[in-house]
Amino acid sequence: MKRILIGLIALAVIAAGGWFGFNAYVQHRATAEVDAAFEQLRAGGGKASHGKVAFDLATRTLTIDDIAVERGAQTSVKIAGIKAAGVRQIDDTKVSADSIEVSDVQFAFEGAAGAANLKAAYKAPQITVRDFSGPIRTQGAPASDSLIDLYRFALDQFLGITASSVVAPTIAITVNPGSTGPGSGDITYSGLAIEKIDRGKFDAAKLDRAAFTFNVQQPVRPDKLTGEITNVIVNDFDGTAVAAILDPQKANDDSFHRIYRQVSTGTYVVTSAQGVRAQVDGFSIDDIALQPAKFRPAEILALLPKDPSKPPTPTQSREMMEKLAGLYEGLRVGKAEIGTMSISTPQGTGKLRAVRYGEGEIALEGLDAPSPQGQVRMERFALKAFSTANLMRWAAQFANLAQKPTPDQVLGVFRVLEGAEIKGVVSPHKSTNKTVNIDTLSLNWGQLVGSIPTKASFVAKMVVPTDPSNPALAPLIAAGIDKLALNVDLGAAWTESSGAFVLTPATIDLGNILKAQASIALANVPREMFSADPAQAMQQATQIEAGAIELSLRDTGGVDLAVAQFARIQNVSRDAARRAIADMIRTNGAEIAGSNADVAAAVEAIARFVETSGQTLVIKLTPLGKVPVMQLLDVLNVEPVIALAQFHIEASTGL
Repeated sequence: MKRILIGLIALAVIAAGGWFGFNAYVQHRATAEVDAAFEQLRAGGGKASHGKVAFDLATRTLTIDDIAVERGAQTSVKIAGIKAAGVRQIDDTKVSADSIEVSDVQFAFEGAAGAANLKAAYKAPQITVRDFSGPIRTQGAPASDSLIDLYRFALDQFLGITASSVVAPTIAITVNPGSTGPGSGDITYSGLAIEKIDRGKFDAAKLDRAAFTFNVQQPVRPDKLTGEITNVIVNDFDGTAVAAILDPQKANDDSFHRIYRQVSTGTYVVTSAQGVRAQVDGFSIDDIALQPAKFRPAEILALLPKDPSKPPTPTQSREMMEKLAGLYEGLRVGKAEIGTMSISTPQGTGKLRAVRYGEGEIALEGLDAPSPQGQVRMERFALKAFSTANLMRWAAQFANLAQKPTPDQVLGVFRVLEGAEIKGVVSPHKSTNKTVNIDTLSLNWGQLVGSIPTKASFVAKMVVPTDPSNPALAPLIAAGIDKLALNVDLGAAWTESSGAFVLTPATIDLGNILKAQASIALANVPREMFSADPAQAMQQATQIEAGAIELSLRDTGGVDLAVAQFARIQNVSRDAARRAIADMIRTNGAEIAGSNADVAAAVEAIARFVETSGQTLVIKLTPLGKVPVMQLLDVLNVEPVIALAQFHIEASTGL
């Protein structure tokens, strides 16, 4: 029994010695792996050090204390400790861990971002990673200390890892862009959680709150902004899209890579020390994609002026605007929506119900804002087919203020968007108690030849008060008309294959005064007519021929108004005034008509139109042959009868 007991003790001692020996070997191996990783960082040109390294074999827990990494004087990382539990080496290059806890992380950056000497410091007391898998050592090293290269390096590491979650309860950031920047500030993120990370992608990221304070440098009066944004959610992030736009080898990739499926937030509030408060009740952006061939942020940073005291030359400004235009072309957004916005100032509070973007249209909805004359309300304002890239390129043409822009450059604004629309406006009319009411104002264009549209439409529906201070409106006011209802519908289009240019519909409805309609056709209109060069346009205009013309005028009160005005001036009865006006039309028309029966019939129709209220007058002109428009206009100024003789004229009236 004694021998057995001694044997068991001997085995226990041998086993314990083996255990401690193996544990020491594992400890040495862990330390060697950590040292190798830090040596790789030092080989990249920086400084890297760490404190105690320990590995507990029973729980497979690796701890590393006092980590410090520096790259020149610009970038530094300090970590109080890393504790990785459940560590396993998958193969010679990869390792996994059930959890990783990183404590007291500090990252500092200082470097040039154009003219600014940007300084940024990040602090995170605790970061926890679950179910981690990734490379044992870092992949490569930053090519330089530039912000782009550092971001590319960090992204390369991110592309090689997987994890079920990353949680950081708080992250504090201090930013100082230097004396040339907009101002320094602090940002605190709370409740950051990222879920299901898989080699550069993650399913969702959530942030409970971000609070900030910024000191704004302004020439006249410095300001201080404070605010917060809540409930930030990012769904389906793809870091490979970001890697593509940062990769010089992808400079010819003209395909779009989706970076976010959706980004949304809760309430955003910002307050100024000068008494201004702005609030947004959340926003969302869907399907954000980037095109590596055009979205090149590194090229933009390279163009930023190194010396802010020297203004950029016109050439440098144009180059910057062109690069920005390409940047916007390389960004694609499916749709975006900003919730109710309000801005409170000492003068009052303005609200906007929503801002929406989709399929190239930007729309502002539900405006309610104060003005010196009173509250202004607008249901909708929209820019159609708006292109920020084209706006940048158009503005770049005016970089040289000493050079007068050409007409073609000015007309380039038609390439920025294809129309605008305003609906539901109620606005104070000057200092009176009356309002201007706009139901619709819509202007659209397209089918450009060069910079000139060959297709356009204009619609206006509004009610405006008659202004007592305007002498031209005195007859209306005398007749008891205190407001005018205006409806306008104009459309024009050119067809290249036929050379036809048609103005239709062309309708002007002045409510209780008159309604006019016109249809005008032109033939043989050459493409070269649509030129910003007036001399070329006039030369090509000689080829244009007149087509059919139809005019319609419906009396809705205008004739009675004219008769009443004439009666007051002549001090006669309204019946006498009506007869006098009709007689004058017949007398003067007879001189113009001469022997032209068509003209005489038209004059008689106009006289009948005046004699009876509520009539509709229709006049149709059909060219008897080829009628050059330019010659027609010249003849109209000298011999109207000869000009009219080139048309067959039909005139009629009816109730």
